[in-house]
Amino acid sequence: MILTTALAGFAASAGLIMAIGAQNAFVLRQGLQRSHVGLVVAICAFSDLLLILLGVAGIGALVQHAPWLLEALRFGGAAFLAVYGLMAAARAWRGGGGLAPSGASQPAWYKAALACLAFTFLNPHVYLDTMILLGSLSTGYPGMLRWVFATGACAASIAWFLTLGYGAQLLTPVFRNPTAWRIMDGSVALFMLLLCVFLLVRPLH
Repeated sequence: MILTTALAGFAASAGLIMAIGAQNAFVLRQGLQRSHVGLVVAICAFSDLLLILLGVAGIGALVQHAPWLLEALRFGGAAFLAVYGLMAAARAWRGGGGLAPSGASQPAWYKAALACLAFTFLNPHVYLDTMILLGSLSTGYPGMLRWVFATGACAASIAWFLTLGYGAQLLTPVFRNPTAWRIMDGSVALFMLLLCVFLLVRPLH
């Protein structure tokens, strides 16, 4: 029973977190650049762990009863995605330095950390997925089993971000070509701007 509950939590969390999102795109880009990968992975994983545990503890119910908070996050997140998308588009247009190979100078660690925190906590869907959805699923398990479910969900988050951040380095040979970096930035720009529009036109439930 304990193992199956943990696996259920792992599968539920993995199914939600592996969907393509702004946070995943950012982690992938950092991994390709080998830029502050450990810091970015740690922030993403520990943020997910915090939100999952709060959701299992029942805090998600408070978020559901504060629609104004999700609305504020929706517009704030859309603005952030728009700015980041336009920056990526500018890098793709210019080519070169914006997405340089790992030997080039890297941005300061605190800039990567702030961007990572913004991608995580300005995304209203992260609260819907972790605090509300996973929190609700955990209520189907009595007593301590709900925390076993949470443990499985947390393990999936850690495994995913480690794989995404460090596994991206396997693609390094491809991205030695400057054109590949421009395509990457162009794709990120398009994706971020589409997410921005999606947040603006589709109310959260």
